[in-house]
Amino acid sequence: MAARIKKRFITEADEYVCPLSPEVQIIAEQELRETVVGREQALKSLREWAIQNPRIAAIRMDSSFLLRFLRTKKFSVPMAQESIERYLLLRQSFGIAFNQLDFKIPAILELIELGYCFASPFRDSIGRRVIIYRPGVFDPYKYTNQDMCRIHGVCYETLMEDEENQVRGFVHYADGGGVSFPHLTLFTPREAVRIVKNGEKTIPMRHKEIHGMNVHPTIKFALDFGMALISEKIKKRVKLYTNFKDVQIETSVLPKEYGGTMPMEEMIKLWKVELLNSRDILLLNDKMSVRLELFSEAAREGAVSALRTDANLSCSASGDPLRGITGNFRKLEVD
Repeated sequence: MAARIKKRFITEADEYVCPLSPEVQIIAEQELRETVVGREQALKSLREWAIQNPRIAAIRMDSSFLLRFLRTKKFSVPMAQESIERYLLLRQSFGIAFNQLDFKIPAILELIELGYCFASPFRDSIGRRVIIYRPGVFDPYKYTNQDMCRIHGVCYETLMEDEENQVRGFVHYADGGGVSFPHLTLFTPREAVRIVKNGEKTIPMRHKEIHGMNVHPTIKFALDFGMALISEKIKKRVKLYTNFKDVQIETSVLPKEYGGTMPMEEMIKLWKVELLNSRDILLLNDKMSVRLELFSEAAREGAVSALRTDANLSCSASGDPLRGITGNFRKLEVD
C-alpha cells in the first residue's frame, strides 16, 4: 500500500499554513471567494477526488499546487477538478513545454541570459509580478520551437509556485523589436491556435495586464490572428503601443534599459536565483501523470501537444519528438 501511495502522490497532503499577508488574504476573499473555511473544505474535496479518480496516476497533493487551480476558478471545486485534469493531460501530451523544465539546459540558460523571458524582481504598486519578454533576441535559426516553449514553461511554473502570485496575478510586458517573419515559421497556424488557447484556458495563471510595443508591420497579421483567438476578457486587457512613452506601465518595475533603475543584467541574475530555488520542484513535476486510455478521444485531442499534429510522429535519437521533426514546423501551413 505504501508503494502505491508513493507512486500516486508526488507530494503528500500538508497541513496548510497560510503564507499570505492580511492584505493579500483580503484580495483573495474579495476577488476569488477564498475564506479560511472554504479553503479547508475545498482542499479536502480536491484531495478526496484525486484519490478516487482512476484517470489520475500521479499528482502533487500539497496545498500550494492545488490552490493555484482553486484560485483561478474562484474556488469552484468542480471547475478546479476539470482544470486539474486538463492541466495534467496537457502536461503529458505537451511534454515539450512542461517536462524537463530545467533552466540549466544550455539553450534555455542562453535565452535567459539574453533576456528573452524573465520576471522583474519588483512588484508593481498593487503587488503583481511583471514578466518581461524580448522575443527579438530569439534566433529562429539557432533555437527551436522546443526551446521557446520550454523557457516559457520554466518561467510560468516557477512563478506559480508563489502563492502571492497566484492571488495577485501577472502583468506581461513585451518588446517586439527585432521580431520578423522567420520567427513566425517556428509554428504552423494550427500549433499557434493550440498554444494560445491552452495558454489562456489550461495554465492556472491570472493574466491581469498585457502590454506590447514595437510590433513590426510585417507581422501585424499574426498579431491580429492571435487576438482573434483569445477571450473578450483577456482581449480587453491587451494594450499595444507604437511609442514607448505611451506605455501605461510603471517604469520602476522595468529594466533600466526601458526606463527603470536596475540594469537588465542585474534583474536576470536575480531571476536565475529564483529559478534555482524552484528547480527541484519543477523537475519533480515531471512525475505527474494521467492514464490516457481513460480519457475520451475528444479530450485527448483538446489537450494534445501544440507541436503534435500526428499521434505517430517519430522521435529523434534523443527521444524528443520535436528534435527529429523540426523541419516540418518551419513551413507556414494554413489549415
